[in-house]
Amino acid sequence: MSGFDHDAYAHLNRWVQHGVVSRAQLIDLGATPTYLRRALRRDLRVVHPGVYVNHTGPLTWEQRAWAGVLFHSPAALAWESALPRPPRGGLIQVAVGHRSRITQVPGVHARRMAHLDERLDPLSAPPRLRLEHAAIDVASRKRDLAAAFQVFADACQTRETSAEAIAAALRGRARVTGKAQLLALLADLSDGACSVLEREYLLLERRHGLPRGLRQHRDQPADRAFYRDVLYAAFGIIVELDGRPFHDTAGARDRDYGRDLDTAIDSGEQTVRLTYGQVLRDGCATISKIGTLLTRRGWSDPFLPCPTC
Repeated sequence: MSGFDHDAYAHLNRWVQHGVVSRAQLIDLGATPTYLRRALRRDLRVVHPGVYVNHTGPLTWEQRAWAGVLFHSPAALAWESALPRPPRGGLIQVAVGHRSRITQVPGVHARRMAHLDERLDPLSAPPRLRLEHAAIDVASRKRDLAAAFQVFADACQTRETSAEAIAAALRGRARVTGKAQLLALLADLSDGACSVLEREYLLLERRHGLPRGLRQHRDQPADRAFYRDVLYAAFGIIVELDGRPFHDTAGARDRDYGRDLDTAIDSGEQTVRLTYGQVLRDGCATISKIGTLLTRRGWSDPFLPCPTC
């Protein structure tokens, strides 16, 4: 075994691939059949045929991902498995080239993908699709637009991509289910609607003829900067759309209402906080009341009822 590169193996096995290694990689490092047999008795456990891990305990999601990619190599994480927050308990989803042969193994679902090489993230480990293409693939399979929008919003909130980048990737693809609708969702996201709740409010605003508010307006008082969901600057009205993940603790609510009070004192702007129920269930009644507030502060255009009002 004098030709085996132990240092390279240690780096590959422990630091780069979370303790997962393939038979092909070990042979490339100089491992002989004798070494492999001994390692399988002492150090390595088979995950899939020709893919091993260096312990006997439960596999982490990262180890399962590496094992799936190495078994199908050349391959890449795709669909939900390539998103920033993949489902931890489900199948590892792997894409292979459109001419590749596929042998399914437990815990991994492999599918062929055209243009795979063009869609890879060159810096990811394990190999995966670029976030733009993974988001498009997942969103295009959702049954409703709200779910598709949430996929795009989650991807953009990582700061690893943007609505514009996803839209550019989508325009470059020939066949995507619901392409025009997905581009419309990305346009709303680019306009500053960063959640399903914010997008629904934007649609209500458009449908009823309200003035267009400024989305994600940066406000920076003395302590730290934060962003206003919707600002009607000409009328001194701020609308905050309170999705539960960020406003559902006593401390978060205290900070929210404290900022609202400071704003009222410092600038005279009135803050209105809206919940999911007010926007998604009672949207027309809610937006009518926002129109009334705007009218009291100088908005003179007519409020436009919609067919569901």
